[in-house]
Amino acid sequence: MSYSPEDEKKSEQDQRMLEFEDRLKREEEEKQKRQNKKNKGGSKFGYFITGLSGVIVGALLLWLLLPSLADQLPGANQVSSSSNHSTGSTISQTATEVTTDVTTAVEKASSAVVGITNIQEVTTNFWNQSAGKEQPVGSGSGVVYKVDGDRAFIITNHHVVEDAKQIEVTLDDGSKAEAQLVGSDIWTDLAVISISSKGIDTVAQFGDSEVLKQGETVIAIGNPLGLDFYGSVTTGVISGKDRSVPVDLNEDGVEDWSTDVLQTDAAINAGNSGGALINIAGELVGINSMKIAESSVEGLGFAIPINSAIPVIEELEQSGQVQRPTMGVSLVDLSEVPSYYQQQNLQIPDEVTSGVVISQVVRGSAAEKAGLQQYDVIVEMDGKKIENAIDLRKHLYNETEIGDTLQMKVYRQGQLVEAHLELVQNAEL
Repeated sequence: MSYSPEDEKKSEQDQRMLEFEDRLKREEEEKQKRQNKKNKGGSKFGYFITGLSGVIVGALLLWLLLPSLADQLPGANQVSSSSNHSTGSTISQTATEVTTDVTTAVEKASSAVVGITNIQEVTTNFWNQSAGKEQPVGSGSGVVYKVDGDRAFIITNHHVVEDAKQIEVTLDDGSKAEAQLVGSDIWTDLAVISISSKGIDTVAQFGDSEVLKQGETVIAIGNPLGLDFYGSVTTGVISGKDRSVPVDLNEDGVEDWSTDVLQTDAAINAGNSGGALINIAGELVGINSMKIAESSVEGLGFAIPINSAIPVIEELEQSGQVQRPTMGVSLVDLSEVPSYYQQQNLQIPDEVTSGVVISQVVRGSAAEKAGLQQYDVIVEMDGKKIENAIDLRKHLYNETEIGDTLQMKVYRQGQLVEAHLELVQNAEL
């Protein structure tokens, strides 16, 4: 068979068409393969998502059902406790209001305890710009014990208000009031001040310090270290009763007086002075007064027994001062006199080692009227031995009254002489 040029050209065209179709077919197959591969990967991802969703839903169902199943599982208590600690979702908290004898006593009396600020006119050197201005020089505590009409009366320590130009009282609610001095007594370290009764809701109830027992719980309320610690509460016990503590009143280094106090181990610090010492019933049994502060001493605080304070409080209210009998003499302890002068000037027998020397007799005084002389040595009063000036003052102030007659024994130029002295009120001792 012969082919014409036209036939040959047509054959070539058919061949190219077949090749083109074949190539299209291969490309279509390749495209289909890629599509299948992609669809296969998407299915795996879908399966993964579906599985993960199932796990999450299952976990949620288990978490919701676990509390109700906890009691049915072995070791249920341990599982429940462990679960609470491990999740850490919330912190359990209770609100239990605790009431004890101490808290009840404090609630009863604490509002009657106030802060007291001593304001004085400060005089300093030329370069101090505050010279001549009134400003606080100290603070302490006090106890509201009485409301009479429009005035409220507060007991505190003498040294808290001593030399004050102005007295400011801080009440339980933080309000302040100006106070007036009613009366003060250096010998007992007690003072009474008054403020307006407006806003005073709590008055301390007096207890009986005589019935206190050693070891009995007591509570001290006051403002240690100033008003920043207003109303601080410390607890302790009665460590001792009828303690006698020597006091240097004029700060000359010589003990002038011996104060009868209650001893407690409840913490009493500077600023607590004048505050309340209460018993477990919330009754006022003492006025906090002082503390021995030494590196070797701990828990040794003192308070004036309320039974000793009441007569002083009443007298301060009435007259502004305590009326005491006086003799009209100046005194020196015999132990302070050198032995040479005891023998040469006083001519005291060797066996006499204690007593009080009269260093001066006030003209016109009860002592002069009784015939007492300078350098007489007092050794006995009303049958009681007198060893020093503190003994003499305590007998005079605590056991006698104005108008009483003292029976005295004194050594004069080596001879024992008796004297009778009628006590009067006088500015001198």
